[in-house]
Amino acid sequence: MNVMAPARPARLRRRFVRLTAGPAAAAEARRRVTAAICAWDIPVDQDIAILLTSELVTNAIRHERGESVTLRISCSRDRLRVAVLDTSRHPPVIVDAAADAESGRGLMLVATLAADWGWYATSAGKTVYFVLAPGSGLAPGAECGPPGVQAWGL
Repeated sequence: MNVMAPARPARLRRRFVRLTAGPAAAAEARRRVTAAICAWDIPVDQDIAILLTSELVTNAIRHERGESVTLRISCSRDRLRVAVLDTSRHPPVIVDAAADAESGRGLMLVATLAADWGWYATSAGKTVYFVLAPGSGLAPGAECGPPGVQAWGL
């Protein structure tokens, strides 16, 4: 007798967060993504999600002319999508950074570790995003998030 596991619903879940452009933006974005992964029980590697989130937010803040950027977190069919919206009209560029360079490898990490990534122009600037697919989730029974992360704190 073959028994199939029930399919998870394809329900779309979303959160939008306005982040003040500054040094605390990346940390706040990491907390929000961690909380979403935990609350929505998304089977992706949390460490990769927060690393890539940090890269996108840091790039957006570095090139932002305004006072804030927007973090958009969504999940459908166990795929986590994180997008960062800013007002810069300059497209993101993957740099061939030297091994000892202190910066410049962020988008290379995104391109290497994400199931998908890209960018598109918006009326206000651009959106850069990445997608993590199922299969790189937490081990069964693993604690979700660092101590003190509240899943309801989205």
